Amino acid sequence: MRRTFIGVLLLALVVAGVATWRYDLVDRYLRDGEPAADADPVAIAPPTGLDLPPVQPPAAVATPAASASLSQAKVRRALAPYLADEDLGPHVLAAVAPLAPGPETFVRGSGDAIPASTTKLVTASAALLALGPDHVFTTRVVASGPARRPQVALVGGGDPYLASAPPDADDAPPYPPRADVVDLARQAARALRAQGARRVQLTYDASIFTGPADNPAWEPDYVPDGVVSPISALWVDGGRDPSGFGRVADPALRAATVFADALRAAGVRVDGEPVPGPASAGAQVLASVTSAPLAEIVEHLLQVSDNEATEVLLRHVGLSVADDGSSAGGRTGVTRTLGAEGVDFTDTLLYDGSGLSRRNRMAPATLVDVLRLATTRPELGPVLTGLPVAAFTGSLADRFAAGAPEGRGRVRAKTGTLTGVASLAGIVTDAGGRPMLFVLMADRVAPIDGTDAEVALDGAAAALAACRCGR
Repeated sequence: MRRTFIGVLLLALVVAGVATWRYDLVDRYLRDGEPAADADPVAIAPPTGLDLPPVQPPAAVATPAASASLSQAKVRRALAPYLADEDLGPHVLAAVAPLAPGPETFVRGSGDAIPASTTKLVTASAALLALGPDHVFTTRVVASGPARRPQVALVGGGDPYLASAPPDADDAPPYPPRADVVDLARQAARALRAQGARRVQLTYDASIFTGPADNPAWEPDYVPDGVVSPISALWVDGGRDPSGFGRVADPALRAATVFADALRAAGVRVDGEPVPGPASAGAQVLASVTSAPLAEIVEHLLQVSDNEATEVLLRHVGLSVADDGSSAGGRTGVTRTLGAEGVDFTDTLLYDGSGLSRRNRMAPATLVDVLRLATTRPELGPVLTGLPVAAFTGSLADRFAAGAPEGRGRVRAKTGTLTGVASLAGIVTDAGGRPMLFVLMADRVAPIDGTDAEVALDGAAAALAACRCGR
């Protein structure tokens, strides 16, 4: 018993010692009445008798680089060997400008050029201004008719990234996050069971978008050959074929078919095949899913140059600004929205939102205005954060292997590529820490010189990163 007692006593002493150390009991006892260790240092009074001088802001050690004037001569020298590259062809336009408007802007050439996918900067900016960066797109399931055997409608809300299924648990989650029709079907099935329905008829409604799904200003083989999907307010997986090759001919029907299969898997009988039709006014909402915020959608579509998502946003701008969900309404909405913010659309013609149309024309000044606006408006922040980083992310991940190494990581730009067209527009920080806006465009490139033309534009942008372009 004596040995047991001693053992228990020793164990109790050990436990008490560990607890004292773990919970800081001694220090807490000795500090009783003093401020807690995690108190705000600003709130702790200095010791009695200590006289501290007031804190003075330090003097500037240098003039901020961004405030220094841009030297057109230095910019010209940096760009000259690259813009003279024969691979760019005979029509090359360029503009380099400081963040603040002023006479220091360097301009080469005049007029306009085919902008290709740099057009996405314009569309994305207009969408953020018209809708707001927190805006989401909602896909709904509504019901009408008898509660036990209702007419159910799948209503598209123009979610560009609505998915056919949840992401695989073994894969990294996609960015931006995707809503999916399987989740939507499970929600709807629970609501139907709650009202006693086990059997439904299904329609689908993609009517918020109007006008041709195949833009007449695109090349006639783009949609038939699966270069781009027919644009719809209701689709899954961007209208891409489940085989992984090409696009489906009717994205809304494909989405409704996938939803019907998911509804059946959730225990609801669907009579026949889904048919198109408008949802009844005042129909009961059974279920809904929402997209990621528009800010995340914009970041992604700029990173990967997503044509379909951009065309969907174009139509949303039309709905918001001109009450017109067609491509034409979207173009009206874009020019009206950005024009009100001072963007110069002189020498600019828009036939789509993604830049697939070769009939688009844009002056470098328009893109400079859009980029400059993005540096001053917080809601346009995703336009800048979505720009691919040279040699690291998105459509620039495999570029900038040649040229000045300073370009890698210090050039952020949207690419633009069509047969015979190469463009680059974005923001670059020079060797003196000065951010500059730049636009480089060439639209008479020989087809065999396409890759070499991109290398020349990369070299020009990298040269801006390597120069000290201030006065």
